[in-house]
Amino acid sequence: MVKAKRKPLEEIKQAIQDYTRVLNVGCGGCVSVCLAGGQKEVNLLNAKLNLVLKNDNKATRVDGFTVERQCNEAFLVELDARVARYDCLMSMACGAGVQLLAERYPDKPVFPAVNTIAIGIDREIGVSEERCRACGECVLGYTAGICPITRCAKGLFNGPCGGTNNGNCEVSNDIPCAWQDIYNRLKAQNRLDDIKKIKPAMQWQNQTRRVIVQDEYAARYKDK
Repeated sequence: MVKAKRKPLEEIKQAIQDYTRVLNVGCGGCVSVCLAGGQKEVNLLNAKLNLVLKNDNKATRVDGFTVERQCNEAFLVELDARVARYDCLMSMACGAGVQLLAERYPDKPVFPAVNTIAIGIDREIGVSEERCRACGECVLGYTAGICPITRCAKGLFNGPCGGTNNGNCEVSNDIPCAWQDIYNRLKAQNRLDDIKKIKPAMQWQNQTRRVIVQDEYAARYKDK
């Protein structure tokens, strides 16, 4: 599922402060599940924004409305009667939702309120872990369900580099070597021949797997 994290409050305020009426559109899909952009998060962000804007003597007022999914145009129909009353729109959906919102209402500025981070899994309340980068070349069937793009610091498709060290990665001793894990799991499944299936290399950057902790839950996990 897509994971996102809210942008800094100051960045959002700067984007909308020159408009009088702003509609913050939440999404009941992925961003709601990862606690970044559902109805609860819309209400929380709006309360913070309206307070700081009032303290800054700005005339801007932010209202909220959440649709079931922003990435599907059928769910945007209920916004049609509302949008005309606003000077600009703010979206708490992923980048796909922001783009569809901007496409449907091309005369309205649309500002993202969250950063789309990754496709991942839920670990704890407010904590997600990246597992997929939607590379379009899925090899999980040959790597025992361990993604070499997100789990390997170098995104290597065909085995470990020379930096693997006692099962850990040279980037950090806290990072397990993905290919060691792949080897161990394939061996346990009696499928080591699959590791010989060579795939064309892909060019990727920023390979360190990311963990997303929503700000409202950061205190809960600061000592972990």
